Amino acid sequence: MNIRKAAVQDAQRFAEIHVAAWRAAYPGVVPHETLENLSIGRRAERFREFLGSSDLAPTFVIEDAGAVVGFMTAGACRDEDCDRQVGEVWGIYLDPPCWRRGLGTAALAVAEDMLARDGCTRSVLWVFAANEAARGFYEANGYRPDGQTKRIELGSAILAVRLAKRLRCS
Repeated sequence: MNIRKAAVQDAQRFAEIHVAAWRAAYPGVVPHETLENLSIGRRAERFREFLGSSDLAPTFVIEDAGAVVGFMTAGACRDEDCDRQVGEVWGIYLDPPCWRRGLGTAALAVAEDMLARDGCTRSVLWVFAANEAARGFYEANGYRPDGQTKRIELGSAILAVRLAKRLRCS
C-alpha cells in the first residue's frame, strides 16, 4: 500500500470510488432513491473543487499495487465543541472490492499519526448510527461514541454518531 497527497487529477477516480462505496455500504441506511441518484460526474466536479481549494483538510490517495483504490481526508475538527487539540478523520473511502484487506486499518493509522504530529491528542469522526459495519470497524480500532449526535438530511434525516479516540503523542 502507498499513500500520497491527492491532486485535482484524482477527482474522477475519487468520484467513482465514492459512489461505489456509498451504494455498497448504505442500502437500508440511506434512502434508495438517494443512492440511485448519485452521479459520478457531479461527484467528480465537487472533488475537483475540493481538491483545488488549499484551505481545506489534506486529502490522500490510497494506492495498492499501483492502482488508486481509495482516499482519506483528515484535519482539524469541524465541530464547534472541539478545540484545536482535536483532529477529525473526515472520511476514508475504499473501492468495495478492496474492503476487508487491511487497507482501511492502515489508512486510519496514517491519518491518526498525521493528526498526532499536528498536535492533536484526540481524533473524532462521524458515522451513520445504522452503519453497523463501519461502526464495528472504527470500534475495533479504538473509537468509542462520545455522546454527540446529529441528523444529516439525505432525502430523510439520518442519525449520525460521533466516535472519538485518544491519540498517542508523537
